[in-house]
Amino acid sequence: MIRINELTLRFDHTEPELRKAVCRELAVNDDMIIDIVKIRRGIDARHKNSIKAVYTVDVNVMNEDMVLEKAGKNHRILRAPSLEYAFPAVAGTPDSRPVVVGSGPCGLLAGLVLARAGLRPIIIERGKCVEERVSDVNAFWNDGQLNPQSNVQFGEGGAGTFSDGKLTTQVKDKFNRSRLVLREFVAAGAPEEIMYQGKPHIGTDNLITMVRNIRNTIISLGGEVRFNTTLTGLDIVDGVVVNAIVNDNEYIRTDHVVLALGHSARDTFEMLYELNIPMAAKNFSIGVRIEHPQGLIDKAQYGKFGGDKILGPAEYKVVNHCKNDRTAYSFCMCPGGKVIASASEPGRLVTNGMSVYARNGKNANSALLVGVGPDEFGSDHPLAGIAFQRKWEERAFVEGGSNYFAPVQMVGDFLAGRASVETGSVKPTYTPGVCPTDLRSCLPAFVAETLKESLSVLDNKIKGFAMPEAVMTALESRSSSPVRIERDEYGQSPTVKGLFPAGEGAGYAGGIMSAAIDGVKAAEAVIAMV
Repeated sequence: MIRINELTLRFDHTEPELRKAVCRELAVNDDMIIDIVKIRRGIDARHKNSIKAVYTVDVNVMNEDMVLEKAGKNHRILRAPSLEYAFPAVAGTPDSRPVVVGSGPCGLLAGLVLARAGLRPIIIERGKCVEERVSDVNAFWNDGQLNPQSNVQFGEGGAGTFSDGKLTTQVKDKFNRSRLVLREFVAAGAPEEIMYQGKPHIGTDNLITMVRNIRNTIISLGGEVRFNTTLTGLDIVDGVVVNAIVNDNEYIRTDHVVLALGHSARDTFEMLYELNIPMAAKNFSIGVRIEHPQGLIDKAQYGKFGGDKILGPAEYKVVNHCKNDRTAYSFCMCPGGKVIASASEPGRLVTNGMSVYARNGKNANSALLVGVGPDEFGSDHPLAGIAFQRKWEERAFVEGGSNYFAPVQMVGDFLAGRASVETGSVKPTYTPGVCPTDLRSCLPAFVAETLKESLSVLDNKIKGFAMPEAVMTALESRSSSPVRIERDEYGQSPTVKGLFPAGEGAGYAGGIMSAAIDGVKAAEAVIAMV
């Protein structure tokens, strides 16, 4: 196979035009092309009057060596690297089955790789299966009935199940783990386009189906998935895991525990701290969700092509470095999506963003966040970040009316320093309801200051970003874990053999893809120890 990088065409080109461009690039006739595999397709919208599609493709061509020789020193044409993932082999016979704690992207991929290796993993999940979880989440969104064990944070699929389903990642992986993850997602029902889209997404509607299918694959390979099963302890003898303790009184014999926790597993973090498992507080972010009309974002990003079906709803990614030496940035931007209630504890209010695959909602929303760290927590205690999150989540809950309604404020009012008493043309999408107010009452002062300075600056980057009737909704506090559970070069806890912290909750990932990749790595680490 021959790889062509930076192959550029009009964004609305046809498939025959792509094939002609490949022939032209390689200087071959069409009948020499056996197959073309799209590796990546991105959109270059820097020049809004001439938006381009930019490809990386692998081409199976006759007389490959001759074609490569003729390409000479063209740096964009080279022999294609292998895209195959090499599944690790099990060297020995394990004395017990590995236990995977959590069924988010990290836990599911760890379980899948372990199952394909024949190790028959046991996956434990404190929440419910995804089918039952959807009912609990809808009850919360509709009526404010929170189930602390089955919600947006807890349950099969993890927090990512109710999100935009973004699959972008900055993880550089020469072992093709990312390709493995994408292939497993497609096999489970994800759209095939995720294999090459520059900014792939799945949507929560597809994620629900995929999660169930991955679970069924693990079971078909000899694995087991236990719902309503919470890790409540670890039996450690002479620095080695010998049992996982679940639901306080059941012991599961195991030599290997993968801690694929979510970032909201606060009681589990506390249990691990009591067991002296090495961990530390880490930086995370706090802020709001901001909503605009999707049409405004489309026009700002794509100009006259805004709304084009091929381009789809536009995304954005913005950042501003402020005079107070702090930074505001967008995170988890959801085109055509909605702001969702994401609390997991009574009396605390949390928001997130979600889109279905079609991204066909009227509003665009994104987190607008400011970083926080131990200096703001007022303590270097490993769990100080959790206390900080809880403090502001409780304030948001009270400010919204103590009924899981979310406090909101129009951007114009926020910039003018006055409370909102109503919303305008941009209707909040959060349910069960909203309460107009002044968000400064439920944001740290430095966060409010940073957001205020940034809104006007970001308006210069995306025209209309600071439109007066755009809506800000509090509180976004779960963008990443406030804790890092330490691990050594072999992926294990430095003090407990057989304990493998992994994924987002353990502090080693920040999204579906990076968490899934870390789950694959955790499975490899377990297999290497068998």
